[in-house]
Order: sequence, then structure tokens, then C-alpha cells
Amino acid sequence: MDLIKPIYADYNATTPVDPAVSAEMIPCLTEIFGNPSSNHYYGRLAKEAVDRARRQVADSIGCTPREIIFTSGGTESNNMAIVGSAFANRHHGNHIITDVVEHPAVLQPCKYLERQGFRVTYLPVDSYGMVSVDDVKNAITDDTILITIMHANNEVGTIEPIAEVGELAKELGVNFHTDAAQSLGKIPVNVDDLAVDLLTIAGHKVYAPKGIGALYIREGTEIHPIIRGASQEFGLRAGTEAVASMVALGKAVQIATESLEMVFSTVRQLRERLYELIIMDAPAVRFNGHPTEHLPNTLNIAFPGVTGPDLLGQTPEVAASPGSACHAASCEPSPVLKAMGVEEAFAIGSIRLSLGRWSREDEIDEIAELLTARYERMLAGHVHTV
Repeated sequence: MDLIKPIYADYNATTPVDPAVSAEMIPCLTEIFGNPSSNHYYGRLAKEAVDRARRQVADSIGCTPREIIFTSGGTESNNMAIVGSAFANRHHGNHIITDVVEHPAVLQPCKYLERQGFRVTYLPVDSYGMVSVDDVKNAITDDTILITIMHANNEVGTIEPIAEVGELAKELGVNFHTDAAQSLGKIPVNVDDLAVDLLTIAGHKVYAPKGIGALYIREGTEIHPIIRGASQEFGLRAGTEAVASMVALGKAVQIATESLEMVFSTVRQLRERLYELIIMDAPAVRFNGHPTEHLPNTLNIAFPGVTGPDLLGQTPEVAASPGSACHAASCEPSPVLKAMGVEEAFAIGSIRLSLGRWSREDEIDEIAELLTARYERMLAGHVHTV
């Protein structure tokens, strides 16, 4: 059977590597092969490449190179920020604040810290998936040592009020971390504008390879290393540097920053066109997320009367993510949609369409036509529905 190469609409899950990024990596896989810790010609070449990449990442978010620590990706960055910060500041208190719609790479470290004797408050969100600044303020106690709230939600695209929470945290002297894996390259990300002490970057969300990321740590913020060994990454993250991947991340964030305005405008228009075309042919469809404070590329929509996995299964020409997990005869809605209070019929019929740098208008038109046609067919009873 011939395999169908579908239209890619899952950029929030991962991005293809930009050819310019791949080209930047190649010399680091051939002639720049030295260990950056080696004090000879080959080592110095590698160290210069790492230093350049660190500057590129720092410049993209408005910090100094010394405040950037390279990691293996967003998950490690979140663990370093949350677990490392918690243990470093345990003598000041044991209370952490987060919210219920965070990525598992934030929620699981928080669960781990609870088993280590820390107390974690999980704040609710409203029907748009947004955290209340007042709820954050009311949750802070004398024992609070860390607040961690994502910059933008990976499923529905809602942008959280990070700058307001950051100012509150600064005023009360509480460390503040945000996971910016989904926001960097889609909306402006500046650590001073956001008033954050810690910020997570994931390479494979910004057209760099998988297996590379970074953590911004504001100067003066205490962190305990969670990977111990030699003195790489200013003693905070041991292990011989993955030079090619670091160079890739540096180039990727540089491109993302330089092209932000163009990508924001173009992708937002495509996203709006996609929704308009779908709602025109399937008026029962509902949008999930905040109507204005959302990522320009993310469209989470509910098709009532079917399940997201079934709809995508009937539309193999489109690569996207369902908003529910189905097992045997039952479907479990996404925890994010449940936390938002989305009715079950809509939650289990939700899918996430996320666009990117290489999405095209003709693809948008085809996605809309395919999804609405298959949806109507499923409702008519020609295939299995719920």
C-alpha cells in the first residue's frame, strides 16, 4: 500500500530543521570536532563556536551570554529550573506555585518535589486556559520560593499574563520561571519585559534539531545542578558540549528573532483563513482558547459528534494532533481542555492544528476542505462516530 505524505500541521509538536541551521551544523561535524575544554587549536575552534551560539541565544531574549546554560532540551531545562531552584532555596521555604495546564515537563518535576517534602499549589485556569494574576497573588505565602507558569499553552495557544506575574514575583522577592518552548519564535520573548528569573527554550520548537535546548538563569538566581560532573556550562550542567547542536540552536533562534515580524503576520493570516474556511462549512465547530491572547499559529477546534482521533484517522492527508486519547470504547479528553471546563462532547472532538514557517495557503485550503468533508461524512453515519 502506498503511504500518503500528509500536509504537516503539527508545528507545536516539532518543527523541521531549517536548511540554514543544518548548513551551520555541518562544519561542527567535520573540521570543528575538538572538545571545547581542550586548550589547543581544535579545542579553541570548538569553544569559539559554542561561545558564538551562546551569544546568539542570549541576544534573542535580551540577556548576557553567561546567563544562558545549554541543555538537552525543554524537559531538562524545566527540571533544572524547578528542581534546581527548589533545592537551592529550600532554606528560604518549601512552597511552589504552578497551574493545572502546564506541560508534563513542569508538572512531573513538581510532583517529584512534593515527594521530597515540598508543597505545591496548582492554580486553576479560566475557560480560555488563562491563569488569574489575582490567584497567583493570593497563593503566595512567606514560604513561597518559586512560581512556574508557561508563557503560552502548547495545546490551545493561550498566552499567559507572564509580565504581570513577573512584576508581582519581583515585588515579593519570589523566583519566577516560565516555559517559553512554544512562544519563542512566534511572539516576542524578552526576559526583562517578562520579568522572569528563569526561562526555558526548546530547540526542536524553533527549527533546530531535537536534543538541544537552553535555560536562561538571571544573574544572582541560585540553582543547584541536577547533572553533576565536570565544570562545563559554568559548573551548572556537566558533560562534554554537543557543539553541533549548540551551534544549531544559536542559528535557529537568530533566524527566529530576525524573521519574527514576518512569520507572525504571515502565519497568523493563514491560521485565521483556516478557521474561517472550517467554520464556514462546519458551523457547529467551536474554537478552544483565548480569542485574542493566543499564539498566531495555533488553532484548537472542537468537532462535536465525533472524536478527534477518529476524525484525524479518517483524514490521513493531514498530520495534526488530537485533543483526546481514545482507548477501546472510551475517550479521555485532554487534561488542558478538562481544566478549561470544555464540555466533554466538544473536548473529545477537539484537534490541534499548528502552522509554521513553511505552511502555504494552498495547504490551508486543502486542510479545511478535507476536514470539513470527512466531518460531514462521519456525522452522516458513513463512518464510526460517537
